[in-house]
Amino acid sequence: VTGVRPTPDRVRETLFNWLGNDLSGMVCLDLYAGTGALGLEAASRGASTVWLADTEPRVQRELQAIVERLKATDRVQVYRGDARGLLARLVMQGVQADVVFIDPPFRQGVLDAVMPALAPVLAPQAWIYVETEAPLTAGQVANWCSGQVEIIRQASAGQVHYHLLRIQSEATQETT
Repeated sequence: VTGVRPTPDRVRETLFNWLGNDLSGMVCLDLYAGTGALGLEAASRGASTVWLADTEPRVQRELQAIVERLKATDRVQVYRGDARGLLARLVMQGVQADVVFIDPPFRQGVLDAVMPALAPVLAPQAWIYVETEAPLTAGQVANWCSGQVEIIRQASAGQVHYHLLRIQSEATQETT
């Protein structure tokens, strides 16, 4: 897919090492799909359902063609719209996501807008992967998802800072 900033291979390898190689049965959302690399990788590692969201019609067509070429239309859906539109749809359907990939365009303030919309679709102890132009702080993420999210791992590669966040369910917080 041309005109997008794909997650570097080295970063993607680290991410899936962090998550574990087997995502069997998990529901995954790739909210700013671009090339679809993160969502498609999740599907190849056993995710039962993957949603790829993108607003660009050309990118949507390319993603759909890739999904069809991979014969993955039973597990991978291309959503033609923005992340918040997909999240609203999934809330209405009662979907609970186990893993969410958020690799938005940099320097557009997207995270503060999308994170509150994300909370209702997160499964207990869901993973959230976020790429940013600067490191996230615990203070930044404390306001997201009703304060039940924490940074588990973070690293950087060149200009990309990447983070693995985890939702801490109330039951988990009481025992820790």
